[in-house]
Amino acid sequence: MSDTKNDPKHPGAPWRNFYGRRHGKTLRPSQQEYLAEDLSELSPGPVGWDVNPDRAPLDIEALFGGRDLWLEIGFGGGEHMVHQASANPQAGLIGCEPFINGVAMLLGKIREAGVDNIRIHPGDVRDLFDVLPEASVSKAFLLYPDPWPKKRHHRRRFVTPEHLEPLAKVLKPGAELRVATDIPDYVRQTLEQVPRHGFEWQAERASDWQTPWDDWYSTRYEQKALREGRTPHYLTFRRT
Repeated sequence: MSDTKNDPKHPGAPWRNFYGRRHGKTLRPSQQEYLAEDLSELSPGPVGWDVNPDRAPLDIEALFGGRDLWLEIGFGGGEHMVHQASANPQAGLIGCEPFINGVAMLLGKIREAGVDNIRIHPGDVRDLFDVLPEASVSKAFLLYPDPWPKKRHHRRRFVTPEHLEPLAKVLKPGAELRVATDIPDYVRQTLEQVPRHGFEWQAERASDWQTPWDDWYSTRYEQKALREGRTPHYLTFRRT
């Protein structure tokens, strides 16, 4: 959550609480190697207030050489992101994930797949929103975000004005936003909040939100939901 206070460590920066995990189980030696050898090369550029206090916009042309820019918010283990990068060499993808174990998993998958059109921000997507140029993103993915099931925690969900306002700003007119979740109340909040921030839901019939996208790659989070009897929902929006 952010408010009008400044971060005392970074004058001028907004104060942002972070909810969630940044570290999990001890990383395997190979994962530590990926982080040490590959992560800095795959950084989109100076994102955090420590390294970019003036909030200079990222040079998307330099990053991806004119490719369409896609954004994945919270990529988990990275399997969907690598699938999309492999299937869409005409696009450049930036993924945000503060959970360092997930970042290490993605780095291993990138090595295995040999894709060169992925960049990684191992942190809060709000910091990336600060430096992405306006109307620069053609497609965004929000796949199985943290559900925060308790009612008092619903304000921590991504589908709140704090996140949706800057997301709308960096998306091009006509850009696609995909949201996948297995939590019915997350569907409710998504359909309530997202259209209020410059998006139009694309569903015309039930199958439009019950059926995965044609290029969908089922993630490990989705497989867990299916094993536990929860129903996935696939919501598609357009930036108006």
